[in-house]
Amino acid sequence: MEMLQDSFGRIHDYIRISVTDRCNLRCVYCMPAEGMEFAPHDEIMSYEEIAQVLRVLAPMGMRKVRLTGGEPLVRKDLHKLVAMISAIDGIEDIALTTNALLLDKQAQALKDAGLNRINISLDSLRADRFSMITRGGDVNKVLKGIEAATNVGLEPIKLNVVLMKGINDDEIKDFIALTLDQPLHVRFIEYMPIGHASDSWRKSYLPLEAVTDVCAEAGWSVDHTEGPAGNGPSRNMKISGSQGTFGLIHPVSDHFCDNCNRLRLTADGHIKACLYWSDEYNVRRFVDDPAAMAALFLKALGTKPKNHEMAMALEQKMQSHTPTARRMSQIGG
Repeated sequence: MEMLQDSFGRIHDYIRISVTDRCNLRCVYCMPAEGMEFAPHDEIMSYEEIAQVLRVLAPMGMRKVRLTGGEPLVRKDLHKLVAMISAIDGIEDIALTTNALLLDKQAQALKDAGLNRINISLDSLRADRFSMITRGGDVNKVLKGIEAATNVGLEPIKLNVVLMKGINDDEIKDFIALTLDQPLHVRFIEYMPIGHASDSWRKSYLPLEAVTDVCAEAGWSVDHTEGPAGNGPSRNMKISGSQGTFGLIHPVSDHFCDNCNRLRLTADGHIKACLYWSDEYNVRRFVDDPAAMAALFLKALGTKPKNHEMAMALEQKMQSHTPTARRMSQIGG
């Protein structure tokens, strides 16, 4: 079967699958203040449909799967989907991105079903600020989720921090300090203009040089490292002698499109070959036709642009394609 290769020779062996567009938080960079109109349940892919997609993709070279949302743990019995994916020949790695509010009750079942590792979104360690960013979330529940993931052996544990100027950039040192005596892996991520390249985004956008500046001010000796296992584009570092690592993910200021190996599947069954552009292909109509489904994935890859041009959005310059109007929760993080 033909491999998952785009017109620029990039091999795609990694897919991020959103299992729901619903979430139990309303993060300021992910949803508008008024909330979202969620897709009806009958428009959301079933676990059986998702597994069928992966049975088609695995012989084409798909090896790694990440489950996302919305918040994936609000989807009932997610461990059952993990078990279904784990049973597919060729799939070597299953990961999860979550806000961890519900993780302490589900961590063991997910691990037993075959989940390999986990990323946890955590944009502030301060209770009042976390509540503000998430519009009502409880940071203590996230910390309990991290503890539960550690206890059941979901390793490595990566903490995703979206840096926003004037909002949480004064916590950079606090996040890095977590890695000094714990095997945690903090990932600082630039704020992306997904679905809203507005003036408010531009005002909050912060290049990640701020992180290395903080290290220098703290007098920390920083070593470059390969970091933990995974597919991410993070540039990984560690403080000398620390147990964990921290990394920088620059989707805007220094895109990593040349090495892109990922596809996305939205909760309502649309293939997105690039997170930023509007191009989508509905795969649900071919769920019972493996050949047609494979051809659709190859078509999506055939139209994938060379890069996403987010930096041009920052500078308010004309772009070559149409950016997506979907918010991150509708696409899958």
